[in-house]
Amino acid sequence: MAAIGLKVAFLGPPASFSHQAATAAFSKNSAKLIPYVSFADAFAAVQQQQADYAVIPFENSTNGSVVQTLDLLADREDQYNSVKVCGEHYLTVHHCLLVRKGTYPGGWSSYDGSITKLYTHPQAWGQCETFLSQSFKGVERQDVSSTSKAGEIVAKETEERSAAIASRFAAEYHGADVLKENIEDRADNTTRFLILRNVQASRSAQLVFDQSNVPTSTKKSLISFAIDHSSPGALANVLLIFKAHGLNLTSINSRPSLRRAWQYIFFVECGRTPSDENKNAVTMALSDLEKVTEFCRDLGTWKDQLGESA
Repeated sequence: MAAIGLKVAFLGPPASFSHQAATAAFSKNSAKLIPYVSFADAFAAVQQQQADYAVIPFENSTNGSVVQTLDLLADREDQYNSVKVCGEHYLTVHHCLLVRKGTYPGGWSSYDGSITKLYTHPQAWGQCETFLSQSFKGVERQDVSSTSKAGEIVAKETEERSAAIASRFAAEYHGADVLKENIEDRADNTTRFLILRNVQASRSAQLVFDQSNVPTSTKKSLISFAIDHSSPGALANVLLIFKAHGLNLTSINSRPSLRRAWQYIFFVECGRTPSDENKNAVTMALSDLEKVTEFCRDLGTWKDQLGESA
């Protein structure tokens, strides 16, 4: 289904993995992809309806959860109360070693060890540690805001021999050479992106990527809550509610609540196979959660892209 004027926010700059994921997720739509410089800016674009959707990294199969996304979903100051998850996209992440064009015409086989500095996003270091420890032990590492930014820096470098860890997508965009590709530790290195929408937006925009009511083998839902930690078994009692309503827990994360020290906001992702018996399972679970938590919030339901092909 095409939508005229559809706007999709992604974590920029252009040629980031988020850009690549947004391109793939909305490939069938006439969408304008708009880069935002921070996670918060992308969330705000959806909340303020400057964008119809946002594509945000949520977790990596090698490095785990993206805490910036969890902190924004925690929404401690109630800034994003209309933002919900409506879908997901899995992107297999292949990292490459990028250098300025023409720097090493002989390629990796003739590399002479002259690179003195590496640039990338902090998440990427841990995904390529084996390669880095073998080939660049002791070489200076510089964190930058994105893998795409790393590629841009190296492509424009004129004085020192530096390299970036980024995608081939970024190399082509910035005009850099790929010195070595597929340097990630695991061939199945995958990042899962959440697709966000504003629940107050027009129905026509929602229909483009609203997966909450799509018949499918499995659905996922995300719920956040906080509890009174002084009550023995409080968390265990909360988790039993999910079991009672036939919701299979697939992940649990936590972040500091910032209301008081050592209190946490928990994020529970749960899955279910739709049936007549459990069609209201999430609603009923939330009703029960309200009785035993300090607060709880429904963060969205969407089609499980691992459970069924897109």
